[in-house]
Amino acid sequence: MNAIDWDELRAAATEAMEHAYAPYSHYKVGAAALVSDGRVVTGCNVENASYGVGLCAECALVGDLHMSGGGELVAFVCVNGNGETIMPCGRCRQLLYEFALPGMLLETVSGIRTIDEVLPDAFGPRDLEQAAR
Repeated sequence: MNAIDWDELRAAATEAMEHAYAPYSHYKVGAAALVSDGRVVTGCNVENASYGVGLCAECALVGDLHMSGGGELVAFVCVNGNGETIMPCGRCRQLLYEFALPGMLLETVSGIRTIDEVLPDAFGPRDLEQAAR
């Protein structure tokens, strides 16, 4: 895997953010991630009048990951409507962990971090595989 082009990922997240549906909060979010096979997948938030059924950009990104062939996430960035890097919420960190290559990198508001740094002691698929043995 070559060096991660964070500018390219941020640009893809910003483009995805432009497609966000946020008529209630007006807080548009776009996300982009590099996949282990070199693809870039993206997602945007989609709100709903019944607030609780809205989708985060990370949810849409994981859908794009599976619709385009699956794989593991290598690097991730999320931006707001101003193109500023933002941090995924806890729920979305857990979602990303499920599909992350061990050591996946995230661009965060405080710099580049690993998935384990932003979700320490996480529970995930590897725990279930180990328990099944």
